[in-house]
Amino acid sequence: MNAGGESITAAILAGGQAQRLGGVDKGLVQWRGRALIAHVVEALSTQVDDLLIVANRNPCEYARYGRVCGDHHAGYRGPLEGISTAVRQVDSAWLLVVPVDSPKPGSDLLARLWQQRGDSAISVAHDGVRRQPLFALYRRTHLELPGDDPTLSVWAWQDRHSLREVDFSDSPARFANLNTAEDFRDALS
Repeated sequence: MNAGGESITAAILAGGQAQRLGGVDKGLVQWRGRALIAHVVEALSTQVDDLLIVANRNPCEYARYGRVCGDHHAGYRGPLEGISTAVRQVDSAWLLVVPVDSPKPGSDLLARLWQQRGDSAISVAHDGVRRQPLFALYRRTHLELPGDDPTLSVWAWQDRHSLREVDFSDSPARFANLNTAEDFRDALS
């Protein structure tokens, strides 16, 4: 999708430690016959102009699915570090961010975030109960990078910007993430 002449890159956050899954590289775990990353790439590839995978392990494996970079700062500092890294790595005017552990973000994610963005720096999904901070569209030129505070949450950083929450209460299942072996098993049933 080219948004009024402005390009959009999707950043898939795959840089975590997956501690609740025994430390395996979650994006490469098989689900429904394919790696989680394959599901997310498939859902996003027709929505954006470019894909970036932020992964701190197995860059050669992830490179089969798109361009890869590791976090700007070492040490598994969390999803805000992945977002900050992606903002630094892309040239697109807009950045769509999603986590690798939610394999069904939907083919309309970007369109809905885009349509409701207004003049906000950030358009973020809301599932009807709470904000889903890892499903967001960022206007790169309007962002203040989080700096070097490893304790700052994505939620708190987003609150520093003009923000619009977009109602996805009609499809909250798209935000289900797979963090444990039980999550993977339950998602198959």
